[in-house]
Amino acid sequence: MHKLPLQQKRRPGEVRDAILSVLTAMPGGASLQMIEQHVAGLIGDGARSSVRSYLRLNTPSVFVRTARGQYGLRIATQSRADWIAESCPEYQRRFSFGNAEIFEADCLNWLRQRQPNTIHGVVTDPPYGLFEYTAEQQKKLRNGKGGVWRIPPSFDGVQRSPLPRFTVLSPQDLRALELFFFEWAQALIPALVPGANVIVATNPLLSYLVSGALAKAGLERRGELVRLVMTMRGGDRPKAAHKEFPDVSVMPRSMWEPWLMFRKPLEGRVQDNLRKWGTGGFRRPSAAKPFGDVIASSPTHKSERQLAPHPSLKPQQFLRTLVRGVLPLGRGIVLDPFCGTGSTLAAAEAVGYSSIGIEKDPHYFEIAKKALPRLAQHKNGNLYSATI
Repeated sequence: MHKLPLQQKRRPGEVRDAILSVLTAMPGGASLQMIEQHVAGLIGDGARSSVRSYLRLNTPSVFVRTARGQYGLRIATQSRADWIAESCPEYQRRFSFGNAEIFEADCLNWLRQRQPNTIHGVVTDPPYGLFEYTAEQQKKLRNGKGGVWRIPPSFDGVQRSPLPRFTVLSPQDLRALELFFFEWAQALIPALVPGANVIVATNPLLSYLVSGALAKAGLERRGELVRLVMTMRGGDRPKAAHKEFPDVSVMPRSMWEPWLMFRKPLEGRVQDNLRKWGTGGFRRPSAAKPFGDVIASSPTHKSERQLAPHPSLKPQQFLRTLVRGVLPLGRGIVLDPFCGTGSTLAAAEAVGYSSIGIEKDPHYFEIAKKALPRLAQHKNGNLYSATI
């Protein structure tokens, strides 16, 4: 007798998290059919009946009926003050240094309560796969056990930095990534002034998902910026078959890093936008040289990693070149909504810009309070990287 496959065991809260993710990206609400469809895309078709049950049991405490057969999040119907009081108590924790300010907060909550047209540029290195920055995976990383993070062996006596295994992300993980960046861009756009540049670090395996989500949300794609850097990523022979296939590299050795370039649509012509908002282009390194989309870099120096221990830390020399170019007239506020240990803000401080950082993880927020002043004064970043 043919047996039906066992229903996939779900982790606690998986259905809830998927529904919240879908409805947060749809502030106007959505039909039951649409919610079921998107949740199924995240965690599988077997969740459809659970979606209906969860919505019924948690209306009106969490959800509201916006019309017959349609649901939305209750927080969308709350007053602005009540929503901030319930969802954003973390705004009481902040740290300032010079012209930089860091909030310990969820960036989506922070962006939704930010006044419109107040951010002039964004430079950020977000969590590429989201999963690797969950509390569970971060705990494994800090304990040296890896989890989704690959702890590579030392090379020539040098301990190499942990690398996230992007190839292990499931189709559900990839769909969640796409929805997250769509939701993030929707929350970001109102806070940006017209013409504001949005520069987002990514990697070749996932950049297409992030780029598509940002474009769908309404940002204008302006190409990619290349960080030209030799790393130890890739180039490995087939695992457990390296002697059998000695002349094969499973993936090319990584020699560059893509940073997506977007901007909020202009108001009128570039010159009109520059006069009104001070945005709409990039600041030139000199009168004779335009800003280029290839920046020569190097791996982050050990001295900087000691000041700001973060697995994705980028060097000040590169960041200062990039951050300086983001504000075409050299004035405005640069935002890093995933600021980690504050390296982007340190670069902004070094070139004389005002900046704001948002960091959700209390561990990195505490590190940033010490690292930001030290990185801003770090001498290795004094000279700008070569732009090509």
